[in-house]
Amino acid sequence: MAQEAVGRPPEETLSLWKREQDQLKARVVDQDTEAWQRDPAFAGLQRVGGVDVSFVKGDSVRACASLVVLSYPELEVLYEDSRLVHLTAPYLPGFLAFREVPFLVDAVRRLREKAPSLVPQVLLVDGNGVLHPRGFGVACHLGVLTDLPCVGVAKKLLQVDGLENDALHRDQIRLLRAGGDSFPLMGGSGAVLGRADIRSRDYIHRTLGGPQPSAPGQERKAQRPKARPRGGPEDPSGEGRTSEAHSPGPRTHPGAPDPGAQER
Repeated sequence: MAQEAVGRPPEETLSLWKREQDQLKARVVDQDTEAWQRDPAFAGLQRVGGVDVSFVKGDSVRACASLVVLSYPELEVLYEDSRLVHLTAPYLPGFLAFREVPFLVDAVRRLREKAPSLVPQVLLVDGNGVLHPRGFGVACHLGVLTDLPCVGVAKKLLQVDGLENDALHRDQIRLLRAGGDSFPLMGGSGAVLGRADIRSRDYIHRTLGGPQPSAPGQERKAQRPKARPRGGPEDPSGEGRTSEAHSPGPRTHPGAPDPGAQER
C-alpha cells in the first residue's frame, strides 16, 4: 500500500535544520586535497562510489538507499549495499539532505565496518552540492558527515545565483558533442557552481544503443532506458536528460531559487 510522508515540519524544526546547515557549511573544503584530484589523468584514483535513494513507485515513504563502489578505471563493481528504508522527514526544497542523508551515512558506516579497504576515494551523489539555494546541498552535506570528497550529479538546473534555463543555457547544451565536453555554470556572483556535461548520456548511448549525440544546432532526443523509479510524488525525477549539472560537494577538513526547481 502506498504511503505518504508527513507534512511540512514545524517552524522550530525548520530553524534547527537551517542552523545545522550553516554549521556544517562552515566545514566544507572547496579545494582539491588529494593528489589524484590534481592529476588530469586521475592517477591514483582506484575506487569510485555512487549513492542514491530511489522511491517505490507511488510511495513517498518507502525507498531504497543504495551505495555502490566501482574500481577505476575498469568500473567493475567491488561492493554493493541496498536497503529498504522508511523516510520520516518530508521533502522541502533546500532541505533534501535531512530526508535522505541519514540513510546514506549509515551505508558508508556499514562499508567502513565491513570492508574498510573498499571505501571510495570519491562519491557521486544524486543531488546538488554548492549549486543550491543555501549553498549546501545534499552532496555537501554527505561529504561533511562522511569526510569523503563528494560530487553532486543533478538532473535539472537549479536556478539560483542568476543561473537560468534560458535560450543561452540551452544553446550551450546543444554545443556539447562528446563525452568530456562541458561548460561552467557561473552564477551572478562570479562563482562557478558546477558544470554541465554529456558524459553519462554518451555512455548510455554506447551501452544501451540509440542515436548518438547530434551535431551543434540540432536537438537531441534522448532515448530513455527502462529503470526503476527515482522519485516519489514529491520528487518527480527519473526522467531522461541530455545534460547533467555537476555541482561539487567537497568533504570536511581533510540567489533566490526557482519555486518549481528540484534539488535533483
